[in-house]
Amino acid sequence: MKYKRIFVIVMDSLGVGEMTDAAVFHDQGSNTLKHIIEKAGPINAPTLEKLGIGDFVDIGFKKVNHPNSFTCVLKETSKGKDTMTGHWEMMGINTTKPFQTFTDTGFPQSLVDELSKKTGYKFIGNYASSGTKILEVLGEQHMRDKSLILYTSSDSVLQIAAHEEIVPVKELYRICEIAREICMKPDYFVGRIIARPFVGKDKHNFKRVTADRHDIAVSPSGITALDILKENKILTLGVGKIGDIFNQQGITKSIKSKNNEDGMNITINELKINPCNGLYFVNLVEFDSEYGHRRNAPGYKKCIEDFDKQLNIFVNNMKDDDLLILTADHGNDPTMPGSDHTRETVPFIAFSPLINDGRNLMTRESFADIGASVLYNFKLNKKPTMLGNYIKELF
Repeated sequence: MKYKRIFVIVMDSLGVGEMTDAAVFHDQGSNTLKHIIEKAGPINAPTLEKLGIGDFVDIGFKKVNHPNSFTCVLKETSKGKDTMTGHWEMMGINTTKPFQTFTDTGFPQSLVDELSKKTGYKFIGNYASSGTKILEVLGEQHMRDKSLILYTSSDSVLQIAAHEEIVPVKELYRICEIAREICMKPDYFVGRIIARPFVGKDKHNFKRVTADRHDIAVSPSGITALDILKENKILTLGVGKIGDIFNQQGITKSIKSKNNEDGMNITINELKINPCNGLYFVNLVEFDSEYGHRRNAPGYKKCIEDFDKQLNIFVNNMKDDDLLILTADHGNDPTMPGSDHTRETVPFIAFSPLINDGRNLMTRESFADIGASVLYNFKLNKKPTMLGNYIKELF
């Protein structure tokens, strides 16, 4: 193998321009990275700039020579723009039918009735909202009558929020397991059920307990690169919500994170102390959850700048035979109407001290070229059902 350890860090939602079919998703003109700069000003991210992020945008960054890194744009083959679709495609899966959403209508009353009957709880809410906003509106009512807060988002998710002193975390998990069982039915099928514990005395200080968040996803619809790596005794370590996204399938070890900073601290620690050959797969969700969905371009800009400082630490601690891949799973342009993800291409930046002819490459047809390249590095073959072609310049 050329690279002993491969670190894939997903800058969740940092798209770099509309896909050719963006109109089908009502996302014409979207470009997350460019529009953050246009709205909030140039981004102070010298490490990303040295690695070649200027290749993806014509403002806000210098275009530089980057002999130790390759850059290219990745298209999405799958028909969707959500977290699971994007991550699954990175590992070889083509999702041909988008996951179902209930953003505009809320969940059917029949689903709510069945959930209430099987769990013994009353549910309030049942509409699309940000998690912090719905706690302000319904959190105190929940504490008074012990009803559970049911809501969704622009993603294919059913979320249930409960105060830890009213409904213990383990009980909330049990309720969400029942919701997962119900939502396997075709009429209700969603990608993830999310337990959202929170704390605080009233609407002025309610706070979600991120560490106790629990996602119950459906398993991937086919064999992934993770499965093949694990079968061959090669480490697959997931940081953040990677384990949840793949329902732990193909994951050797999973470490949850509280936020981007914590996720990068975990990853830097693994870089320094873990000698195991393998794939270190990291999701940094705050780009998306805190700034993209909330249409906060200045906040998104600062989030990138904060990440860049930790990225500098990471790069400076890499060994010669390490490979770093930076990418995204979809877009979430904070200047677009609404709060939904946006159908965009994503950046691909591959950096290693072993690379000495780095440059900008052509646009590639699938996120799955990431997983295919990982398998090629470890001398493994992808299954015929899997998407992706390895990026030969890396080798």
